[in-house]
Amino acid sequence: MVRKIIHIDEEKCNGCGACTAACHEGAIEMVDGKARLTREDYCDGLGDCLPACPTEAISFETREAPAYDHAAVMAAKQKSAPLPCGCPGTNAKTIHRDSYVAPAAQTPAASQLTQWPVQIKLVPVNAPYFSGAKLLIAADCTAYAYGNFHDVFIRGHVTLIGCPKLDEGDYAEKLTQIISGNDIKSVTIVRMEVPCCGGIENAVKQALQESGKFIPWNVVTISTDGKILE
Repeated sequence: MVRKIIHIDEEKCNGCGACTAACHEGAIEMVDGKARLTREDYCDGLGDCLPACPTEAISFETREAPAYDHAAVMAAKQKSAPLPCGCPGTNAKTIHRDSYVAPAAQTPAASQLTQWPVQIKLVPVNAPYFSGAKLLIAADCTAYAYGNFHDVFIRGHVTLIGCPKLDEGDYAEKLTQIISGNDIKSVTIVRMEVPCCGGIENAVKQALQESGKFIPWNVVTISTDGKILE
């Protein structure tokens, strides 16, 4: 049948996952860091996801599509318990740790941060510390999840942090200015395993492409229980 249904522009999608939370029917999923309409028969065409998208990547279109199947939506909801807000990144869980008592004479770990500010939204694009920098671009939860973050990741790097799910807009434009306008030697992306963290990875990849530079880069993924995933 021909009906109104949503369309997701993957070029505009920043991978924040806000639309998956707004879609009460479960028609949208995160696939490879991008929002995708995976069940057309779950889309009711009402567009609750449209105002949730910070990059205006979602719009309506009228085309041939399966009819909305309310019964199938209800059956799917009964099979799986809904996550808080519908987003995997907000799935509450307790992480059990072994008790640890630090030796009395242990020296407190020193900060390895060498510049300020660190928020992507706040940092000047032409800051002098970008000259010859090894750039670390990290989702802000990573430093809390990974215990040795300063020594393993921040040491020797200029650090930028952000959260694509909570910050408004997209980082790609500003990161493009930073990378194209400065002598950046390398880029390390550190993200969490949750789907919404794909937004920061995608923004960096887009910035590297649009800068026109060939810069070594890599991605490190941290699990919610604080492990580096291969």
